Amino acid sequence: MTTGERDRAPRWSTLLALLAERGRLGVGEAAQALEVSPATVRRDFNDLAAQQLVTRTHGGVVATAVAYDLPTRYKSDPDSPRTRVAAAAADRLPLGGVVGFNGGTTTTATVRHLLSRPGVADGSAGTTTVVTNALNIATELVLRPGVRCVSLGGVARAESYELTGSVAVEVMEQLWVDDLVLGVGGVDARSGATCRHDDEAGVNAAMVRRAARVHVVATGDKVGRTVFARICAVDAVTTLVTDDTAPAGALDALRDRGVEVVLA
Repeated sequence: MTTGERDRAPRWSTLLALLAERGRLGVGEAAQALEVSPATVRRDFNDLAAQQLVTRTHGGVVATAVAYDLPTRYKSDPDSPRTRVAAAAADRLPLGGVVGFNGGTTTTATVRHLLSRPGVADGSAGTTTVVTNALNIATELVLRPGVRCVSLGGVARAESYELTGSVAVEVMEQLWVDDLVLGVGGVDARSGATCRHDDEAGVNAAMVRRAARVHVVATGDKVGRTVFARICAVDAVTTLVTDDTAPAGALDALRDRGVEVVLA
């Protein structure tokens, strides 16, 4: 990989993540979000369009097949806070139990770190059962002989590969998990765990209700933050695994509510 390719990979990941959320992205707003020049954004837009990841429009891009961006969005950067959080969370999970994962980049990274632990993928540490509503996670797990993968039904969201809706909730209500790894849009001592979409929140809340322990995985920018839809109260959260950029005051407030905080 050339230096130029290494430099643009994080930009592309951010652009595609923003596009997945908004559906349309202009040159100006992208340049502001990335803190780069409009000319750099235009080149990135043209390159992404050439790979059929976006459709170019006058002044920006629109999402045409957002699922194409998933391999890029879920590519791990070994030095990123997300990777450190995922590794710390995976190392805390007991082997041979039942683990739940909702969708998202941090939970996907946690699954990959879990699979890298000795004895998990081949089953020599005992069979690990994974319950997930994320199609991309299920795809990564289905051929691992040491993992039994249970995928919830429902309606697939193209932006995240997550299965949502009443079918997913009904199936989840029939199951129990020992540990749930929960990706969130925000976590705060007063508002609890939140996400950006109400349909995702419904399934995530069902997963929380059926879990003995709930481990929220979130990079520091999501700590002390509240977004649109509530998943659960902070009292339902056992552990928060985050990085050292999380606001100290927000972490102290969570500790005061009984949440164990792990800094990666």
